[in-house]
Amino acid sequence: MNSFFGTQLRKLERFLENGHNGNGNSNGVRQPQPSLPTTDILLQGTQQAVAVAPVQIVVQANSPEDFLENGDMATPPGQVPPAGGLTLPYMDSAEFRNRGKEMVDYISDYMDTIGQRRVTPAIEPGYLRERLPEDPPMYPEDWDEIMDDVEQHIMPGVTHWQHPRFHAYFPSGNSYPSIMADMLSDAIGSNGFSWAASPVYTELETIVMDWLGRMVGLPKEFLPFTENGKGGGVIQGSASECILVSLLAARQATIRELKRQHPFVEEGVLLSKLMAYCSKEAHSSVEKAAMIAFVKIRILETDDKYALRGSKLAKAIQEDRSMGLIPFFVSSTLGTTSCCSFDPLTEIGPICKEENVWLHVDAAYAGNAFICPQFRYLMKGIEYATSFNFNPNKWMLVNFDCSTMWVTDRFKLTEALIVDPLYLKHSHSDRAIDYRHWGIPLSRRFRSLKLWFVIRSYGVEGLRRYILEHCRLAKRLEALIKLDSRFEIMNQVTLGLVCFRLHVS
Repeated sequence: MNSFFGTQLRKLERFLENGHNGNGNSNGVRQPQPSLPTTDILLQGTQQAVAVAPVQIVVQANSPEDFLENGDMATPPGQVPPAGGLTLPYMDSAEFRNRGKEMVDYISDYMDTIGQRRVTPAIEPGYLRERLPEDPPMYPEDWDEIMDDVEQHIMPGVTHWQHPRFHAYFPSGNSYPSIMADMLSDAIGSNGFSWAASPVYTELETIVMDWLGRMVGLPKEFLPFTENGKGGGVIQGSASECILVSLLAARQATIRELKRQHPFVEEGVLLSKLMAYCSKEAHSSVEKAAMIAFVKIRILETDDKYALRGSKLAKAIQEDRSMGLIPFFVSSTLGTTSCCSFDPLTEIGPICKEENVWLHVDAAYAGNAFICPQFRYLMKGIEYATSFNFNPNKWMLVNFDCSTMWVTDRFKLTEALIVDPLYLKHSHSDRAIDYRHWGIPLSRRFRSLKLWFVIRSYGVEGLRRYILEHCRLAKRLEALIKLDSRFEIMNQVTLGLVCFRLHVS
């Protein structure tokens, strides 16, 4: 058996046979309290009983048939299960080295020949169920057979987002350094929900968020290492999460202030009066965030360039205030999904400041371009924002998922999301960031590792050249389309998106 897993199993067996105290000395297992299941174990040297999940060790089996017959035999109450058990098949490190090299070769071949594949699959819903067995395999299957089925059954259902002729939705970033970072992260297999859970997860995330914030030219109020600052950055799973947690933070801050002013009014009444705003061109996740948060939202019309104007927002806010509603949140967009239009923050920002409204800026796609100084004019007015996000997994050679978010006041964000049970506390809580308080999920992957790999592998200048080349190609396509009288351009081509259509006859 692999030495690592074998050691862990032997530790578990000794633990169950002999008991264990905090100093590593063996002792007889105490009799469990009547209020605890018989499988609970009381650890000497601790302040309280530690409940261990029920563990069942099967009797020694000589064949799979013996296991099937005897595997459900529970240990009689009050007795310790026997050591040993069924030897399970597994992939050891030697086989992993070989199979891992084969997988790297498969991935490399896939990327090199992806242009020869069909972009979208020629299948119908439910195709895979007809190809795969109805029941899971009872016994281990050969690895070569599994990989054969990947090509025969899985790949026919893949839409190849990395294909040179894939032009749907939005760009999906990827690169070999990013892939290898995820390989290493998966091997480490930690869960970085707090500093104590795996310190480097938190430390590296804070550093790369400072790097990235400075790369795109964010004001110092957003950056984590600003002296006496309250800002900070966090990596979320998607722009949808960034928008949702920003709205929740704005809601919490507004309700708290309203309760201070009106202590005898129920929170439900106050909540029913809150109003959020976005444009018709904003991403659908803004509307969904409002649904989740149980707040009203007004979706405002845009101008002829598909941008939300300040005058339109100001008028809507005044109308709602006159009806007794409470404006509290505006989501503006830099680089809309449909046509890459830009809301003028220089108009929207001062209104939000005057009305004491949280301004979130969603730059999921376009924000990547701000690492190029020549595009930063598009984010003029960002100093008015309370929160900001963009997705490196869209246009910065980082694979999904990786959505970066910054706030000017991290305490307003965490106050809306903090749940701090005793079992998650640690001795460094007063000096370290716990990113579990910055988002919806508790569990957190090592996403910062791939950002670190990519930024170091390409350098800021290399990433700038990559984005500028995309923008050059977009301008070239625009020029070619304009030469053809059958087509017309439908958007202002600013970055890498070109929208065109046939002339209406």
